[in-house]
Amino acid sequence: MKLIQHSAETLRTALVSNSQDLVKSYSKYTEQERRLLEEGFHAGLPNSLFQPITVHSNSDWIPAHPEDPQDFESFYRDRYRKTPSDGHRTIYIQTIGSFGEVDAQTDQYVEWLKDYCQAFFYGLSVKLLPAVSVSETGCSFRVNSNSYNLQILAGDLLRFLGNRKPKDAFCIVGITMIDLYPKDSWNFVFGQASLSEGMGIFSFARYDDNFYSRSYAGRLKKGLQLRQGYYSVFDGYYTPPITSTLLLRSCKTMTHEIGHMFGIRHCQWLSCVMQGSNHLEESDRRPLDFCPICLRKLQVSVGFKIAERYKALLHWMEEDQSQVEVPSSTARSLFNKPTEAFNASKLWLHRCLNILEKR
Repeated sequence: MKLIQHSAETLRTALVSNSQDLVKSYSKYTEQERRLLEEGFHAGLPNSLFQPITVHSNSDWIPAHPEDPQDFESFYRDRYRKTPSDGHRTIYIQTIGSFGEVDAQTDQYVEWLKDYCQAFFYGLSVKLLPAVSVSETGCSFRVNSNSYNLQILAGDLLRFLGNRKPKDAFCIVGITMIDLYPKDSWNFVFGQASLSEGMGIFSFARYDDNFYSRSYAGRLKKGLQLRQGYYSVFDGYYTPPITSTLLLRSCKTMTHEIGHMFGIRHCQWLSCVMQGSNHLEESDRRPLDFCPICLRKLQVSVGFKIAERYKALLHWMEEDQSQVEVPSSTARSLFNKPTEAFNASKLWLHRCLNILEKR
């Protein structure tokens, strides 16, 4: 395992900048906000809020995809980055295909994702568009020749989203429980985006713990031949059960990809939700929230108070969930938001707020 450890001075420059105008704007944060942001300078020390990046193998993102690191100044000066403006402050979420068999629970799952996104990008509006079936998108599809699961063509879905993007949208993101592929020569892709157009499509299919096992319920019979346009193959097709881990992974992926819509590139400074990931194990290592450098990038784009954003996220994790009745053939069962996987993030948010609210 390799530790990517930057000096405190390097991290200070990445966060604050040496340019006088950006130093001046940084000074407008409250003393408590600056104290929180500067916790990143102590990454790796006992009880530090922020940690260095760990690289576990050459298949991890950073060694596999060398990129120039993006500090706050290079983000701020980027003339191509997108910033929400009056009349364009809404994030739209479009679900594509089935999200499970139990309608009440899966509808609630999508609502949870929307509400989490609303808290994460605090200050913007997040809305759900009416759900669409795979057939309504008119996309191409195939059976993966290795894993024998259904896949839909990501580029076709982006074109579909482009035609449905509302005029007041900051961006539109499509989410699906069906696996994606970008072109015939590729095995799969977790997601694909057009950042200049403010559009992205992302799949949560491979976040099922059993996806890579031979017993995966989404595997089809070998040699099954499909006809393009024969969308009935998606009727009743397997979708992962809604678990706390699936919800955590979905929230993490969705906010990471929407973060790119603001022009925030993959983080190479500290352990951060904006780190790139090549595989599920690496994605699971990422924290749920931003490092201080990426947090400043989002904050200057949206204009929220840091403490208010953290409180909104904490409320989403801790709020008293009214139980939702789910009809079944034998009884009416009850369920709550499964936030057990978020426990470490809850504790982390409390620690952040202790600093922000200390007088």
